[in-house]
Amino acid sequence: MAFITVLSIFSTAKAQIRGFGNIDTADLRSTTCDFEKDANAEVLFDRGRVNFSMAGYLTLERHRRIKIFNEKGKEFASVRIEYDRMYGVDHILNMEAQTINLQNGEIVRTKIDPKQFYFEHTDKSKDALTFTFPDVKSGSVVEYRYTLERNIVTNFPAWYFQSEIPTHYSEFDVYFSQRLQFKAFTRTNKRFSQDTTMIGGHLWAAADMPSSKSESFMRAPDDALQSISLLLTSIKDFNGKTLELDDSWEKLGKTLVNAKGYKELDEHLGGEDTLIKHAVKLRSDDEKIAYLFSAVRNTIGWNGFENWASSEGIKTAWKKRTGNSAEVNAALCHLLKNSGVKAYPLLVSTRENGLLDPAFVDMFQINNLVTFVPVDSSKYYILDASQKYNTYNQVPYNLLNSYGLCLNRDKGQYEMIFIENKAPARQVIMIDAEIAADAKMKGTGQIASYRYNRSADLEAYKKLGEDKFKEYLNGRDNSVKISNLVLDNLQVDTLPLQQKFDFTYELNNSDNYIFFTPNIFTPMHDNPFLSEVRNSSIDFGYGGDRVIIGRYKIPTGYSVQSLPKNTNIVMADKGVRFKRTLEERDGYLSLRYEMNIRRTRYQRGDYSDLRAFFKQMYEMLDEQIVLKKT
Repeated sequence: MAFITVLSIFSTAKAQIRGFGNIDTADLRSTTCDFEKDANAEVLFDRGRVNFSMAGYLTLERHRRIKIFNEKGKEFASVRIEYDRMYGVDHILNMEAQTINLQNGEIVRTKIDPKQFYFEHTDKSKDALTFTFPDVKSGSVVEYRYTLERNIVTNFPAWYFQSEIPTHYSEFDVYFSQRLQFKAFTRTNKRFSQDTTMIGGHLWAAADMPSSKSESFMRAPDDALQSISLLLTSIKDFNGKTLELDDSWEKLGKTLVNAKGYKELDEHLGGEDTLIKHAVKLRSDDEKIAYLFSAVRNTIGWNGFENWASSEGIKTAWKKRTGNSAEVNAALCHLLKNSGVKAYPLLVSTRENGLLDPAFVDMFQINNLVTFVPVDSSKYYILDASQKYNTYNQVPYNLLNSYGLCLNRDKGQYEMIFIENKAPARQVIMIDAEIAADAKMKGTGQIASYRYNRSADLEAYKKLGEDKFKEYLNGRDNSVKISNLVLDNLQVDTLPLQQKFDFTYELNNSDNYIFFTPNIFTPMHDNPFLSEVRNSSIDFGYGGDRVIIGRYKIPTGYSVQSLPKNTNIVMADKGVRFKRTLEERDGYLSLRYEMNIRRTRYQRGDYSDLRAFFKQMYEMLDEQIVLKKT
């Protein structure tokens, strides 16, 4: 019976996958993807076969074939394959690639010259192989295959059954010695067409997988893709003795702190005595943290690489005044500890790298090291001095709503910590304006941006420059013009960023009517949840309060014809609220709009309720005030 099952599996796979260069002319003649008609290209098949050996290495044989439907699809004829060098040196072997076209009814194959495969050295931990297919046009099929050889079986990259384009068929086969035991971590959006244990291995397959979509408030795109990750849990030697590998974060933490890179945390850094001497004189830990955070950022620059381990050594990076993120933050951790502050390395995964899953003990989920300073059971500092716009008193945005492994070597404690920030980030927009009878509004605006809003606005201002920043403030609405912009508190992290300006606003008018919406100088112009279907969970990162306070002088000879009703709507879970209050008195119109987010994470199953609420809220934000000539 098992033999029949295996034959059935392989016959199914054979129907989906053809040998290198062996192609059906139907694939060359096809013009659209059957299940995603607007796709510019489609993965016809993507197959990975993994073999593990007791010699301590693994091989991945991969064969991928892509159909190009149109000119836009030609971008998928450029390939980049990244692989590890630091954690189990990888080698790319047996690389082949070719373009297949149908010309005058004949199949024409154009192979890539091996000299056109380019190997890039990105940093000490990663390399990349890049190439571009030749003779690609609408209707082409491109394919490549290679073998990845890795000399350590404890680290294997995840297999993704989805990508930027739809995938007709994806298969992942794993074969290993019975002496090796693995566990698999799966993310599923759709039931596998095959999920079968075979003698000496396992096969997963998925068919007609939709393309990945970029969605508002999603974490790393890979978090939303159907995938398989493997983790080696034990090895049985030839004598029958079983070696259990790190099966808990605590055990993994103990292993890591004994590594050379973490022992360097105890070594003296050149010139540190002056910094520590100044820090110990400060009265509170908060002052010490603020001072040393600033000192490290001004002393050692980030070289652009994120890592959870040192590449050249902490002392070397400090001496050279540049290092990766781990080296920058390890130096900060060292200085804090020697100044009397309880500080520990915290291993994390950034938002772009993906959610760190505490149930899957895998060191390769981690991509960064920061500094953790506990204060009490409810308060802590998480410091990342490598990022220019981070502040010492705010958890970095790109770490929120995930986990970190704290390495407390002093007490022998290695525990997972959930990283969040419950305090809402506030932004208050105040408008004082006068409306003229010619439908022109003129007035002043003030925006106070706190916490994460402060960081975002400050970064936008410094990156965009003043002129582009004005467009950022007015939402690129050409009817709004900003002048005399002044920013206060640029250098004081503990104060809100104050933005003051004058403005004019060309209002809509028709005959005896003037129309306008007070939703200006906010980012709330386009509803982020228009799609009926959601593929990823929603992660706002942090809670927030956004308030619009307006006072408008009504032009002489006009009265309010239509005023949005006062309202207060709240989601059933009380996670999001919108309140609106308007009043006309003594020739002035006063209003207050307020949006509050208290729940920062929603699963896909919650999307319909969230979408319905945002639809109603954005309709209310867009409701116009109508003035009529009397």
